[in-house]
Amino acid sequence: MRVAKLHPALAMSIDVFLAHKRAFGRAYTTEEYVLKALRRFVVNQKADDLSASLFELWCKKQRHLSPNTLRARQFIVRKFCQYRRRNDPRCFVPDPVFAQRRPFVVPVLITEPQIARMLGVASALSAPPCSPLRPAVLRMATVLLYTAGLRRGELVRLRLGDVDARAGVLRICESKFHRSRLVPLSIDARRELRHYLRRRLVKPHDLSPDAPLLCNAHGGSCQGYTGAGLGQAIEALFEQADVQDDEGRRPRVHDARHSFAMQALIRFYRRGADVQTQLPKLALYMGHVNIVSTAYYLRFIPEVATLASQRFSGSFSHIIDPGAT
Repeated sequence: MRVAKLHPALAMSIDVFLAHKRAFGRAYTTEEYVLKALRRFVVNQKADDLSASLFELWCKKQRHLSPNTLRARQFIVRKFCQYRRRNDPRCFVPDPVFAQRRPFVVPVLITEPQIARMLGVASALSAPPCSPLRPAVLRMATVLLYTAGLRRGELVRLRLGDVDARAGVLRICESKFHRSRLVPLSIDARRELRHYLRRRLVKPHDLSPDAPLLCNAHGGSCQGYTGAGLGQAIEALFEQADVQDDEGRRPRVHDARHSFAMQALIRFYRRGADVQTQLPKLALYMGHVNIVSTAYYLRFIPEVATLASQRFSGSFSHIIDPGAT
């Protein structure tokens, strides 16, 4: 029986391609996952290199993914193949006839009363022996997601050494776009953090600076939450606290970040701040490269429309209607 060996040029090209992109400061973790999975697929198909028929079969195997995810993976493979072709014109490059992009889901903006219900539900949860801090962890996670706009991954990667409880500041290390930043917390969030640490910073929990802030186990072997594990726990809180919009849709965990950005925008308007000069500050706080990324989180909802109209009227109504007072 013939055992196919992967063409060494393909295996080597993947490593060289990843190293090349990372030299420009890109993480390329998703790309690594996709390309190494593709490499295993080629080997399992007993082929020695990627071809048009093999790429088509690989795409069919990915049909369980959402169209947007599949499309993104297809483009990753295409970019890799284009990179290979620079040195070898014979290399296969797939045509860009990929899965059709679907509009992204409109976020469900979470309100303060809904967050209050979530905090109540979290505090009332029973604490299993394997995770005695679970109620406190979920309460703390809810506060940080909503009041600091953290990404889920940033939250689960927080270590005790990243927390300055006295100043109420979190240090986010090497997050998206390789950016690190300091995140000062609100007064209420600082109070919640200090309350949580009074329970977290006691033995037998791991008290070392490298120990996870959100502890998922008892004893000295304190373990951190995974992104998926924390996400499932927060989604359960959404359901138990009956958090939904007027259409009955439940929010995603990432919708808390959308809600944070919108609440910040509303505060800018209410206190009469210059919104355009505040947006770069919001981008810095959220860990964005520029305000273009931040604008993705901002929506023209009725409350914003009303506040913007009131500001416009107050500044220019005398020009539009000279008789107005």
